[in-house]
Amino acid sequence: MQITSQMVKDLRDKTAAGMMDCKKALAETNGDMEKAVDFLRQKGLAVAAKRAGKATSEGTIGVYVHAGGKLGVMVELGCETDFVAKTDAFVDFAKDVAMHIAAVNPVGINRDDIPAELIAREKEIYVNQALDSGKPAAIVEKMVSGKVDKFIAESCLMEQKFVKNPDLTIQDKLNEVIATMGENISIKRFSRFQVGAE
Repeated sequence: MQITSQMVKDLRDKTAAGMMDCKKALAETNGDMEKAVDFLRQKGLAVAAKRAGKATSEGTIGVYVHAGGKLGVMVELGCETDFVAKTDAFVDFAKDVAMHIAAVNPVGINRDDIPAELIAREKEIYVNQALDSGKPAAIVEKMVSGKVDKFIAESCLMEQKFVKNPDLTIQDKLNEVIATMGENISIKRFSRFQVGAE
């Protein structure tokens, strides 16, 4: 199939990948736009895995303050070089992550950051709900296990659906940025401030 410049442009607009990467993805998938998107996402995962061990000692602080000044977030993003830290794409990603945190209020960055007491409290609530509804004890554990896993996924930043594109998780978006930048990038920490909240 003939790969046109318009097809390459459309894929680039959709994925923000490089022009040559888009052209190669379309060639590999015989011009199928959806398969080309998947091809680029898999490539992003491969780049992210290859770069994962690299130190991220440079970076930036992304800040988002919601209208009215009652809610604000600061997030630290790390990267390998000062050059990448100063790019518009990197700074914009930091702002997007800060905005996402303001909107969704994650408990931690990864599953390991979710306090065990919080998980235990949620599990207890789910067990009591299931028992009160008359479910047999054998089924309760399986039901509760699924609900607890869903709670953890919704509480940790990397597994949350990205507010600007619910088709992607924050981890997916991070992988895309790593593939585009060609450097390891990490979300190191965040703080969310809300007037009147403890």
